[in-house]
Amino acid sequence: MRIGVLTGGGDCPGLNAVIRAVVRKGVANYGHEFVGFRDGWKGPLEGLSRPLGIAEVRGILPRGGTILGSSRTNPFKIENGVERIKENLATQGVDALIAIGGEDTLGVATKLHELGVNVIGVPKTIDNDLGATDYTFGFDTAVNIAMEAIDRLHTTAESHHRTLVVEVMGRHAGWIALHAGLAGGANVILLPERQFDVNQVAGYVEKRFQHQYAPIVVVAEGAHPLEGQMVLHNQELDAFGHVRLGGVGQWLAEQLEAKTGKEARTVVLGHIQRGGTPTAFDRVLATRLGLQAIDAVHEGDWGKMVAMQSTDIVRVPLAEATRELKTVPLERYAEAEVFFGS
Repeated sequence: MRIGVLTGGGDCPGLNAVIRAVVRKGVANYGHEFVGFRDGWKGPLEGLSRPLGIAEVRGILPRGGTILGSSRTNPFKIENGVERIKENLATQGVDALIAIGGEDTLGVATKLHELGVNVIGVPKTIDNDLGATDYTFGFDTAVNIAMEAIDRLHTTAESHHRTLVVEVMGRHAGWIALHAGLAGGANVILLPERQFDVNQVAGYVEKRFQHQYAPIVVVAEGAHPLEGQMVLHNQELDAFGHVRLGGVGQWLAEQLEAKTGKEARTVVLGHIQRGGTPTAFDRVLATRLGLQAIDAVHEGDWGKMVAMQSTDIVRVPLAEATRELKTVPLERYAEAEVFFGS
């Protein structure tokens, strides 16, 4: 077969490891041919492609980002988008697609499968919020980057006796905030899944100062206060209807400084969490998912997503994986609350 590979949505450490595994096994074990579609769904939509053979994937295992490029293109928002994709696949002799992405990318893959396109999905998101899989690659790297930042910020906070608010990614799911905050010894962790009382947060901060230590507050970008709204960077929507979040960290620091009388500063980690070389865990997980994805293609098991469940790589229906976001259960948040203010 001639198989197309694309990476969509936000970039993420481990994408290149998937591409490498798919191509290496697909060529060596099955004799398949590959074409890389550039910039997510924009590639098959506009016929933008590049060669993708063993030579092209050598040396990419430790590289962050994606050699294929990415975008947030939604073909279902473009006139005749599906027809154009089908035409370009036929023109380039592509028999099947491997789509590597998160909720939005795989949502498009699900719809295309229902419309007769041969698709296999691979889950990717630093937010770890895709259903039907225990972990997504990129998450471990993002958490480790955030944890290292928190470790470093502890020393500055202690030296200057100030509150430091660390804003991490997490639109609707607070997995990065939860794991990075626990691993980094944060004194308060705020998630999108549970609205927070800013007065209660201020109380935790004051209690921490009473112990002669400076507080670190970790807040996900999608967290919002009681009776409040998400803090938005602006009102513009992307192709999948998402607003651009950002600013809750600064807002919270201003509130805490006013309520506690102690200086508070904000650090927004932003895209630092997405960049750089993937951790060993993410390299191994991405490689295993890629190997299983090409097996699914070879067997014609269309409309499936490869997923990690326990320590096994299994196949689940794409529709199941994209039905609803995997958010942080309140019992997991309760584990973290033990350490708030202490």
